[in-house]
Amino acid sequence: MAAGETQLYAKVSNKLKGHSTPSLLDPLLALGFPAHTALHSHCKDPSLDDPIPQEYALFLCPTGPLLERLQEFWRESKRQCAKNRAHEVFPHVTLCDFFTCEDQKVESLYEALKRAGDQVLASFPATVPLVLHSSVSYLGFFISDGPADVIREFATAFATEAAVLADCSVKPCTKQLHLTLAHKFYPHHQRTLEQLARAVPPGHPCQWTAALFSRDMRFVHYQTLRALFQYKPQNGDELTLSPGDYIFVDPSEQEEASEGWVLGTSHRTGCRGFLPENYTERASEADTWVKHRTYTFSLATDTSSRKDAEASGRRNGDFHSPTPRSISSLQALQATLARRSVLVVRHGERVDQVFGKYWLRQCSTTDGKYYRPDLNFPRQLPRRSSGLSDFERDPPLSSCGTFQARLAGNSLLDSGVRITAVFSSPALRCVQTANHILEELKLEKTLKIRIEPGIFEWTKWEAGRTGPNFMTQAELREAGFSVDLDYRPAFPLSSLLPAESYVQYTDRCAHSMERVLGACPQEPGVILIVSHGSALDVCTRPLLGLPPRDCGDFVQLVRKIPALGMCFCEENEEGKWELASPPARTLTHGANSAFNWRSWIPGS
Repeated sequence: MAAGETQLYAKVSNKLKGHSTPSLLDPLLALGFPAHTALHSHCKDPSLDDPIPQEYALFLCPTGPLLERLQEFWRESKRQCAKNRAHEVFPHVTLCDFFTCEDQKVESLYEALKRAGDQVLASFPATVPLVLHSSVSYLGFFISDGPADVIREFATAFATEAAVLADCSVKPCTKQLHLTLAHKFYPHHQRTLEQLARAVPPGHPCQWTAALFSRDMRFVHYQTLRALFQYKPQNGDELTLSPGDYIFVDPSEQEEASEGWVLGTSHRTGCRGFLPENYTERASEADTWVKHRTYTFSLATDTSSRKDAEASGRRNGDFHSPTPRSISSLQALQATLARRSVLVVRHGERVDQVFGKYWLRQCSTTDGKYYRPDLNFPRQLPRRSSGLSDFERDPPLSSCGTFQARLAGNSLLDSGVRITAVFSSPALRCVQTANHILEELKLEKTLKIRIEPGIFEWTKWEAGRTGPNFMTQAELREAGFSVDLDYRPAFPLSSLLPAESYVQYTDRCAHSMERVLGACPQEPGVILIVSHGSALDVCTRPLLGLPPRDCGDFVQLVRKIPALGMCFCEENEEGKWELASPPARTLTHGANSAFNWRSWIPGS
């Protein structure tokens, strides 16, 4: 905390000493909480009596058609190029640095906003020209000097009025005014982001609004999580979660937490405790900010310093919630973004990964029949002409592996991607994963799986002097898998070399990827490749024009790739391939060890 803020904290603390309990409720009511909610939710808040001033900032925010197009850019840039710093906040132009204000003087801050707006209302530009600027780490619209001067005059007037009326020290922005589109992104995403930005016409109609926001100064440098599921504490040091709750997490304090757990403070209740991390997702920094007052610059109607009809005192959800869009506008954006892409996916959890290489002994009867000793063994095994023995070197998915594959397919369905072709390693676990993904996409009857031996695992990692005996295409069809019997592999199964060298392996995959792409039409859509963890590297580097990794680095990298790990490449306008954010979310879960009920028998 800065020295000035510390002094203000002490100043407020002295003034609030001796206040009755109702006065401590006022800050919560000022933040927009209903009285019954504030009293109930924060009844156990250890900081309820602490005099904590809020930090405030003034932003110039677009509305109307321009905001709609900016929100489309926000969503598409996050989907295609992953999250960057710009996604932490809504579209805005910063007018001043964050500053503190005592709770009892906030009403005076509102009056300062009204007076400053009234001073420049007549001279505020009817349109604000925006010029696109791009660099290797920044993309945004700059505001031209003439209109920028008027906007800076407004920010300076607000700072002056805030000092007089609310005893606040406000530092107005004096630098180049800008509306950030992307910041601190990966350099190879620059071209894609620029293409997305060009789909946002800066001349779109827009009514600009000055909005006053606040945030809790205690959690400025914390990470913000959003609860996805309800959680009831099992121990006294755990935190209650309700869907939609925001949790503030200090990264420097997580040494106290066990694996899979985090220590955080609830935004809703103010309570602090441990919570399961997989019950949450990362939220944006501005999700917990509070919107107070707005001043809309309009020469036709002066709506200055009025409470926003729907959002005053509430969180700034209006910037993040989906807004109505015309279908033609969305289709135009999608047409601009249409391109060919490749999604390489690792198979789900294999049964021997859980139960060891002798897993067949645990599930085979003396007469060679399969049974299910644990729920994570598959419910049944497909029929093979050679019996169960070939499953030892060509194992199926576990039950959890099936669940993982279906989750990934469901996520792809939600993303709206269009799958145009599916290729799979001949390994049973890969074919099963591809099939489950297609079932979730409702494509199992329209798309056939093309079995491609050229993308099989590095054979050096396979035990024995010969490769595994894979299921034949006839056996796969009999088991219910929709495989393409007419597909001619780029690399025949008979050409797989046992214990091949690393160079032979990378050459095989590069050759196979070239043939795979050649077998697919030059139309927009996603080519799905289901293979092994190593394929995420060796099947994508040739597309990107990169040489194979050093073998040692490759081995270390592959060890870290989890089940259903994904790598996504897109073809740009110049026909070159670039890495992009996968269209499906990552899958994270904890281990679940075996349980023996006999351990509870006395004396055992």
